[in-house]
Amino acid sequence: MSAKAKTRDELRVGGRTVPLSHPDKEMFPGDGITKAELVDYYRTVARPMLTHLRNRPVVMERYPDGYGGKSFYHKDVPAYFPDWIRTVRVPKEGGSLTMAVCDDTASLVYLANQACLTPHPWLSPADCLDCPDRLVFDLDPPGEGTEEFETVRWAAHRLGDLLTELGLRPALMTTGSRGLHLLVLLDRRTDFDTARHFATDVAELLAARHSDRLTTETRKDRRRGRLYLDVQRNAYAQTSVAPYAVRARPHAPVATPLHWDELDDPGLGPRRWTLRTLPDRLDTHGDPWKGLGRCRRSLTRAQQRLAALG
Repeated sequence: MSAKAKTRDELRVGGRTVPLSHPDKEMFPGDGITKAELVDYYRTVARPMLTHLRNRPVVMERYPDGYGGKSFYHKDVPAYFPDWIRTVRVPKEGGSLTMAVCDDTASLVYLANQACLTPHPWLSPADCLDCPDRLVFDLDPPGEGTEEFETVRWAAHRLGDLLTELGLRPALMTTGSRGLHLLVLLDRRTDFDTARHFATDVAELLAARHSDRLTTETRKDRRRGRLYLDVQRNAYAQTSVAPYAVRARPHAPVATPLHWDELDDPGLGPRRWTLRTLPDRLDTHGDPWKGLGRCRRSLTRAQQRLAALG
């Protein structure tokens, strides 16, 4: 990032003037990554990233003192947010709250200036909050260590094959944290109960096929070293880390969409790409998920196929 970026106190983004406060604040002190660099990163990856943020309520994971400091998940939009940032009123138990919707580059840059390292979008769109248009399967290693990621890699292959067998088109990404996510785009004709029930049935079938290595047991003390097939995100008001989002880990790793053939790359790991290396990857190889919107599927046929397998 340029030295010029560190001296700005505002940016002109898409016809909007976005303030940049404390641009020299180090968000990742060990690497000297400042807030200005964080803002520039999100501006750089906005085009592919907004595909997965636009028209969705967003939970902001904020780190005012950098990734090593205190953090909080911010759901309700503060009164000081500019009126050009779109919002949506979201029902919750006992009332409602107003959440941000990140529809454009200026909004994404504004959130980054609020020390939002990681935006977490809902799995349903703002105009149909009860209708998830994506399923997420979360695969984290059962333990620590490089060798544990091999279990994640193995599980991702089996889960991807099963979802494909059911007529779906799963997409793959590193989480930037510990493991991998598999994402399935839906046609918005499914409610959360149906989607979660389907995801649970898929996980249970796969765990039954490989009971020595996989489990759906929610209690850690009952997993016995097996990888947990986590489908708990598939519920109303739950979120998932946005593709291309920075994570609060050393060196600013990034949740990175993958081509399926990259899963066999020996150098692959959950934190392989960072805020500083991801833009070069995009420039060289493009967005692996470009055109993913054409892969939306109905669960109806997949449910029928799954029942036949069971």
